[in-house]
Parts: sequence; structure tokens; C-alpha cells
Amino acid sequence: MSKIRTLIVDDEPLARKGLAVRLKSFPELEVVELCNGGEQAIAQCQTNDIDLVFLDIQMPGMNGFEVARALSESVKPLPAIVFVTAFDQYAVQAFEIHALDYILKPVDDNRLKQAVEKVQSYLKTQQDNVHKKKLASFVAGITGNNCEEILKKLATGDTLVDKKYPESIAVKEQGEIVRVSTATIQWVDAAGDYMCLHCSDGQTHILRKTMKELEQELDPALFVRVHRSAIVNTKQISKLVTQSSGEYLLVLDNGQELKVSRSYRDKVKAALAS
Repeated sequence: MSKIRTLIVDDEPLARKGLAVRLKSFPELEVVELCNGGEQAIAQCQTNDIDLVFLDIQMPGMNGFEVARALSESVKPLPAIVFVTAFDQYAVQAFEIHALDYILKPVDDNRLKQAVEKVQSYLKTQQDNVHKKKLASFVAGITGNNCEEILKKLATGDTLVDKKYPESIAVKEQGEIVRVSTATIQWVDAAGDYMCLHCSDGQTHILRKTMKELEQELDPALFVRVHRSAIVNTKQISKLVTQSSGEYLLVLDNGQELKVSRSYRDKVKAALAS
């Protein structure tokens, strides 16, 4: 059997290098790339024949669950995925329930050996469809949830279901309640304790709600956070510009320019690529 072409995906340099060193003990593996985030991992899997991905869960931009979802939707055949997690309180039950392999941080040598053997067995049987169904089941309901919520639900046996997002948002204006269609919202910015909904008809609606609360109401397949105080409708994005300073600037179809903060940069780039 040819060598198992492997990616290591972790935003922490020491974690990437440490796992790479440990994997040298397995001559059957060939580490192709050490990826510092989800976007790089997805690009590698789309352009190269990758058999195995060691995928960290806690990463800025795209977390491990979001990367898994993107891979399941865009890469064929899907590589075997071994999650690497520090969520020791829930990980064992969560991953055993869904028969996806995992490694807890700090990585134990014996546990790593078991994971590699499991991957070898899987690749020999070439049960890609089975693996894909299990992965699809695992990531089916991650949209709109954070890592802790996902693992808690899995650990207790709860079913992850895709969240339904409202088609409109109720806004109180001068004693009346106005229904603002979410599809018409071009971008949102925070103004103190209020949210300003900038819409395609040129109107701006003021909503008393926190950014976090509003973000949970908006479909993440359509809206992306670009800054701690700004959310953008991805269908309204014209281009992403890299400035000489290295910072990113988002330009909307209406000419509006918005700064993209470093912590949200990878998520914005992934949204534009999807």
C-alpha cells in the first residue's frame, strides 16, 4: 500500500510541529503539509490527493467543525479525518457516538498509534461513503453553534439539527413594528447598544440588540462577521482588497468599504470562496 498522504491542521505552530515529529514514527504516513488554518487545509485537499487530515477543533476563523463541513461538501473522495481536541470533558462520548476518531491534547503516543491503525483499517476497506455519511451526520447541525455546544449535545446524545433562521426581523420604529426582510440587509454595524441595519432600499433601521444576539438570528450561510462591530451579507460583497499595510478591506456592491479585522479574515475569505 502506498504511503498515507497526511495533513496536520492547527493554528498553533508548536502543536503542528510537535505532531509532525511524532508522526515520523509511522513510516506508512507521509506528512504533505503543516496547515495553520482551515482555508489552507481546504485548498490542499482540493488540489492534492490527501488521505488523512489531523484537524484541530479550536482555531480562529474557521473552527475544525466548519472545516470538516467544507471538506465534506467540496472534496471527493473525502479524506479520513482525525479530530484533535482539548475538550476532554465531552470528547470521548461525543466522538464515540458518531464513530469519528479523535485525539485529546496533549497527544498520547498510544492513543496516536490507535488512531493511525484505525485510519489504516478504514483506508483498506475504502468505505468512503460510510465515512462521509458519518461525517455528514456529525457536521449537519453545526451552523450557528459553537464548539462547546456541539460537543455537549453530542455527549448527551442530542440530535444536531440545522437551525432555521427567520426571513425577517422585527424592528420597533416610532411606535410601530416594521418587518425587515433579512435578504435586503446589506450590512450591519454597531452603534453603542444599538444595531444599524443598512438595507438595499437605502433605509437604515435601528435595532436594540447586541451584535452577538443579532448574529445568532442571521443565517451564517448568508451573513459573515467581518469585525467585532460589523456583519455583512455575502451576496452584497463586490471584492476583498489587500492593502499595503497587510490589512483587508471589504468593498460592497454599493461602494461601502468595511475593514476586516485579522481575527475574522479567514472566515471572510472562506465565505467568498464558497
